[in-house]
Amino acid sequence: MDLFTQSWTALRAAVAGLAEEDFGKPSGCAGWLVRDLVCHLVIDAQDVLITLATPESGEPTRDAVTYWEVSSTAPTGEDPLDALTVRLAAAYQDPALLAFHLDDVGSAAGRAAQLADPTARVGTRGQILTARDYLGAYVLEWTLHHLDLTAHLPAVPGPPPESLARARALLEQLAAAPFPAAWPDAEALLVGTGRRAPTAARRAELGALASRLPLVVG
Repeated sequence: MDLFTQSWTALRAAVAGLAEEDFGKPSGCAGWLVRDLVCHLVIDAQDVLITLATPESGEPTRDAVTYWEVSSTAPTGEDPLDALTVRLAAAYQDPALLAFHLDDVGSAAGRAAQLADPTARVGTRGQILTARDYLGAYVLEWTLHHLDLTAHLPAVPGPPPESLARARALLEQLAAAPFPAAWPDAEALLVGTGRRAPTAARRAELGALASRLPLVVG
């Protein structure tokens, strides 16, 4: 749960430090500009608030790893929900308003996470998780989207090392196999989720795992 706070705080700080022109640049998400990604983060923050306010009494059906649905089809940005995000982001017009909304809702989500009972059971997407596992799953979400945010903005600070390491561990559990130990955590996440195409040398290092990539989580 501490890593949820750390990764979310770092991501929000990175957005807060963006220049106005940065919002119009491409992100690491196919079909999305940085402003579209930031709008998606607002929706994510709302989801966190809704889930933490949705108590359940049943036994958990998912944990921090199995929370994620895995596909091999990379998003193109043309999905109806992805397209809706683009329209919502454009409606803000002034990037400062979008950044303010993320700070407002994102701060509330961060406070709710800090106040949550780790053992409490919450419901989302028809599943039940402990608050600890639900927030733990989001370390992967925040870290991947932090990498998306900085994909074409090299001057913007990236995710904390602890978040990268935990996100890699979650992805390796989803893959049921480790990525090459010599790979930096960010490289494993980018290649593993299809955000970066592996070179021939990288594919050779992946071995049998290469045929199972990308792991598109959602």
